[in-house]
Amino acid sequence: MTGTDQSPTPSGTSGWLPCDVDELRATFLFEHLTDDQLAWLCRTGHVEHAAPGWLCREGEPAEHFYVLLDGAVALYRQVGADDVEISRTHQVGVYMGAWNAYLGDRLPQTYLHSARVLEPSRLFVLAAPDFAKLMTEWFPMAVHLLEGMFWGTRDAQQLVGQRERLLALGSLSAGLTHELNNPAAAAVRATGTLRERVAAMRHKLALIADGPYDRATLAVLIRLQEEALERYADARDADAVGALATSDLEDRLTDWLDDHGMPEGWRVAPALVQAGIDEPWLERVVQRVDAGALTGAVSWLAYTIETEQLMAEIEDATVRISSLVGAARQYSQLDRAPFRPVDLHELLDSTLTMLEHSLAGIEVVRRYDTTLPPVPVFAAELNQVWTNLVENAAQAMGARPGGQEHGHGTLTVTTRRVDDTAEIEIADTGPGIPETIRSRIFEPFFTTKPVGQGTGLGLDISWRIVVNKHHGDLAVTSRPGDTRFVVRLPLTAAPTDVA
Repeated sequence: MTGTDQSPTPSGTSGWLPCDVDELRATFLFEHLTDDQLAWLCRTGHVEHAAPGWLCREGEPAEHFYVLLDGAVALYRQVGADDVEISRTHQVGVYMGAWNAYLGDRLPQTYLHSARVLEPSRLFVLAAPDFAKLMTEWFPMAVHLLEGMFWGTRDAQQLVGQRERLLALGSLSAGLTHELNNPAAAAVRATGTLRERVAAMRHKLALIADGPYDRATLAVLIRLQEEALERYADARDADAVGALATSDLEDRLTDWLDDHGMPEGWRVAPALVQAGIDEPWLERVVQRVDAGALTGAVSWLAYTIETEQLMAEIEDATVRISSLVGAARQYSQLDRAPFRPVDLHELLDSTLTMLEHSLAGIEVVRRYDTTLPPVPVFAAELNQVWTNLVENAAQAMGARPGGQEHGHGTLTVTTRRVDDTAEIEIADTGPGIPETIRSRIFEPFFTTKPVGQGTGLGLDISWRIVVNKHHGDLAVTSRPGDTRFVVRLPLTAAPTDVA
């Protein structure tokens, strides 16, 4: 276009310094513009001499579009309370500032980066509204393409992010169902066996009542019963005996019972061994009951111990179920405030419990700093971060999604306080992340997993939760056998409603 009627109308012209059309044409950004367009830029914008210092700050209203004519600038992103440099350049024509002004009020118009002038520099400056008019009136087709790409990518990220969450939920649900099924099935089996034992004990009780047992003998039986239960409780708390030693003890007790005329002693010997009962203890039983009552007494004690064992199995199973339900409740945070101070160790433990099925075959080591204070966070979303990092570590060590194949190696979860931040480190002993792709792992849709097994958004979502919502930091170091993801969270922070 060449006519001035095709140029956007400037929003204001006072106070601007003149600029050189030829200098603008020499930049890669403006080299293909017409003379009239370049003249309009010079009339509308201005050249500014900038001293070293901040040019614009991330999060502030985006008021200007800047193009470097000479000098040097650096770009920064805010990570917590720190400004982290992401690039620096002397290249003429690089631009920064309100570059997405063409999207208008459909997007918060704030600076996406901080820019710092490193040495005395010259910049071409254009007001954000003028840059928006330039884009929409000079390049309408390009603006439509850019808008479509911007909103399409954002919508796709949101949709795939939801799918990522649903996939994680499905994996967790499958693992939780499996973990709940095991103790539930154990409780059902133990309850059925307990019913049989109680029925047998009623039968034994009837025999005792009809048998030649006087009051003194019954009192001895009751005392022996209490002593046997005490030995069983002590045996449960003691270290487990090896399988070979246990088998040897059962054989010896079976021989002892056979020698003392008890039929099928092999049936009761295992229960007696598990209760820590040995030959010397049975010899004391012989001394305290009549010979005719010995078989009934030992059988009664065996049934008592078996009943206690079955009740312990049911208790263990129900405690396991309760702990899994508690972990699921802690993990989901459905009944909790979205942003509140929490014990990070509770969040980590609930996630590890939920992922136990996926961690089969992997040793989990917890190195928690118990002095770490509660940290204000979005707890449910941090659990998603832990899930992504732990599942990635498990898969790196050979585990298949959903526990289809066991992994091997060590997962180490460490917490520590560093100055005014809480550090959470999740380390694995997998093969490591190749250096050639390490810089890309936080990019949306980038994945090294086979097609259909990963969306490439897990680490991107984690980064946005940690950095954008919590003003923290997520970093990685990796070499073969030692990959560490470190999450840093400020100990005091205000919530930010950013996805």
